[in-house]
Amino acid sequence: MKKDFFKYQAQTSPHPLALEISHAKGNYVYDVHGKEYLDFIAGVSANTLGHNHPKISQAIKDQVDKYTHVMVYGEFIQQPQIDLTKLLAENLPKTLETVYLTNSGTEATEGAIKLAKRFTGRSEIIAAKNGYHGNTQGAMSVCGAEQQNSAFRPLIPGVKFITFNKIADIDKITNSTAAVILETIQGGAGFIEPTNNYLKKVKDKCDEVGALLILDEIQSGIGRTGKLFGFENYHVIPHIIVAGKGLGGGMPIGAFISSHEIMSCLKQLPKLGHITTFGGHPVIAAAANATLLELLNSNLIEETLQKEILIRKLLVHPLITEIKGKGLMLAAIVETDEIASKVILNCIDKGLLLFWLLFEGKAIRITPPLTISEDEIFKGCTIIIEALNDILAKY
Repeated sequence: MKKDFFKYQAQTSPHPLALEISHAKGNYVYDVHGKEYLDFIAGVSANTLGHNHPKISQAIKDQVDKYTHVMVYGEFIQQPQIDLTKLLAENLPKTLETVYLTNSGTEATEGAIKLAKRFTGRSEIIAAKNGYHGNTQGAMSVCGAEQQNSAFRPLIPGVKFITFNKIADIDKITNSTAAVILETIQGGAGFIEPTNNYLKKVKDKCDEVGALLILDEIQSGIGRTGKLFGFENYHVIPHIIVAGKGLGGGMPIGAFISSHEIMSCLKQLPKLGHITTFGGHPVIAAAANATLLELLNSNLIEETLQKEILIRKLLVHPLITEIKGKGLMLAAIVETDEIASKVILNCIDKGLLLFWLLFEGKAIRITPPLTISEDEIFKGCTIIIEALNDILAKY
């Protein structure tokens, strides 16, 4: 399988981890040699309820037996789409009442930017340096990391960048601005939380000049930060939110969500303002609905904050300079990029899955499924400390 992987499958990095996967269940992944790996990645924050969760699997099977794809999005009324969009709206502020389902977070970003331009009649978009919103050319245009973008220019014009949490930069939002797009918690930059009521101040400025605030909840949403959506932690209600990753419980999905007034402008001038063939796929929508129902009918969301406290308590080591993030969206920051890579690779050898962040080389991603138990947290953190001790012993 590994030989065919390198021969036939397009590669995204020079040195993929190339674990040969046999199966996954609960909070563990298993390779073809029978080795067990405790999962502290969760498919990069996507497997909200772990692997092969029985309620998600049953929802998928039940829907497959009824129908799969029947028509492009928005033309036929399909129960899984209705159930999911209604459930989302019922658990969001009243101004976030209309949901457009997409295939991915990246596509949802594209839709949100188009929506803001169409509604405001403006073209300028303001984004944050070291932000990340996806990897299509439109989404890349609002990602403030030139090392990712330079090889693919020209991207879409009219994008300006500000520094996340820098209050003085808020004045760059003007009457020419269609939208400001920010991650609620900056992901690739190192799981950086907003400070000093930053997001509320940005929203107030947007309201003042007639711009829209888009908050990217692709990673921070779906219970990962102790609330259903991350913005609920920071006393702000955006005009548009973008969701993805964990919403599908391991299945591919995205959504952009706004008011009925704003979203309605995609219906005309031109009609079909945003279209997708497979967005809102009934099988995916059924999986997402099952994921949300399990989160809302359990204590998993609230428990993320208790689990964060435990992880912070256990991960104390001379080589860890700080732990950033909130809930189960955490990054252990170590002294150098080299140490981070050694820890990640060493832990994989020891049976613990960890990963990197895009733009912060000193970060070790810790984003386990929300179903992770305290015993599994103890087990995983013990392995991390062992890996750090191995490095410290060689200093």
